[in-house]
Amino acid sequence: MFREKIKVLDCTIRDGGLMNNHNFDFRFVREVYKAISAAGIDYMEIGYKNSKELFSPKEYGAWKFCDDDEIRKVIEGVESETRISVMVDIGRVNIDDVKPASESPVKMIRVATYVKDIDKAIFMVNHFAEKGYETTINIMAISKDQGVELDEALRQIENESKVNVVYIVDSFGNLYQETTEMLVKRFKAILKTREVGFHGHNHQQLAFGNTIEAIIHNANYLDATIYGIGRAAGNCPLELLVGFLKNPKFDIRPILDVISSEFIPLSKKIEWGYVIPYAIAGMMNEHPRAAMALRNSDKKESYREFYEGIKNTGLD
Repeated sequence: MFREKIKVLDCTIRDGGLMNNHNFDFRFVREVYKAISAAGIDYMEIGYKNSKELFSPKEYGAWKFCDDDEIRKVIEGVESETRISVMVDIGRVNIDDVKPASESPVKMIRVATYVKDIDKAIFMVNHFAEKGYETTINIMAISKDQGVELDEALRQIENESKVNVVYIVDSFGNLYQETTEMLVKRFKAILKTREVGFHGHNHQQLAFGNTIEAIIHNANYLDATIYGIGRAAGNCPLELLVGFLKNPKFDIRPILDVISSEFIPLSKKIEWGYVIPYAIAGMMNEHPRAAMALRNSDKKESYREFYEGIKNTGLD
């Protein structure tokens, strides 16, 4: 599948950091950046830009905050055309602390939002766009929010925002290919002047398949992570996506090298990927937080009990 307009964004450090409070050491992050750069990936999302007044640096690693000086240390001396991205959550960042793009190593800021907060997301992306950044709006938990409010939110984005890309985010790993097709077509029907992106989670082992489905229906911005690392069951594996796209600008070999040298050892320290509690949460269209808590308990393999608990009561 070759289409020149397609852009690939690696969110290994940002999404993977949700499994270790973003406590990746500097050396590891630099190795990832070097591999992503050598592979020709378009963007690397290096973490969140959160306020240190809300999150303690004693509890969270540097990539929860993404200070510009720390990012410069990572990318210094590496020949690269890969553009740095960060993510912000509504209410968790002081937007006035974000420097103009001309003074920052960051080139893209992605605003994560729910449909109900679309007004706030538009305000934020317009602010960042005026500072010279590429911007996206990532609509989370899309499997929970597909009513008329979604169409209203998309129309508002189209008419009132300066955003470049709007993402479908399968936060709970619940989507199947038919729903992915419907959502991409729905987004593109309303967002006449914006690109559409797709971010899949792998609770039911469908992140890659759903990403392919999004590509087929002309989503041009695609998220993935090295070796599928990410919250809970993780994300679409970058190596699979690069192999599928058949774009000569991408080189899978540096990704394979960094999997061997960094991610295989890391997988023995941090758990991510397909396990039954995450699959159950995906089937039931529930946030994986309870499944993550189960995996950190002495009942980590109590699958049927977990299933019955969700089926009978649901999760908050």
